[in-house]
Amino acid sequence: MVEIYVDADACPVKDETVRVAQRHGLKVYMVSDGGVRPHPDPLVQVVVVPQGADAADDWIAQHIGPGDIAVTNDIPLADRCIKAGSRALRPNGEAFSEETIGMTLATRDLMTSLRETGQITGGPRPFSKQDRSQFLNTLETLVQAAKRNPA
Repeated sequence: MVEIYVDADACPVKDETVRVAQRHGLKVYMVSDGGVRPHPDPLVQVVVVPQGADAADDWIAQHIGPGDIAVTNDIPLADRCIKAGSRALRPNGEAFSEETIGMTLATRDLMTSLRETGQITGGPRPFSKQDRSQFLNTLETLVQAAKRNPA
C-alpha cells in the first residue's frame, strides 16, 4: 500500500496532501519536530521527532519504501527517498526523479556557494496559488502511478 510522508515543519500543502490521500485511502505521516497539530483523520499520523537539523529527514528516510511518496523541499532528503525507490515532490508541484536529482543537487550546491560568497542574495519566489494547483495535479498523478506500479 502506498504511503505519503510529509516533511511537515514548513510545508504549505499539508491540507492538500491530506485531501488527495483521503480520496485514495492512503496513510499520511506528517513528520516534524513539533508544531504540527493532530489530525482527526485516522489515516493521518503526526510523528514528532527530537529537535535537530535533520531529525525529520532521517525519520522519513528510514521509514519510506518503494512506491511511497515524499513531500519535501529538502533536496538531499528527496535524493535519499528516490534511492529508496520512492517518489518525491516539492510543495510547488515539481517532481524529483532519478534522471533529475543529480543535477538538482548540483544546482543546490552551486546556489548555496554563491549565496555564501554574497554573489546572490534573496531566496525563492513566494508560494503562489498556481504552485498549490500544480502540487495537487502532480501529487494526484504520482499517487495514481504508484497505485498502478508500487515498486
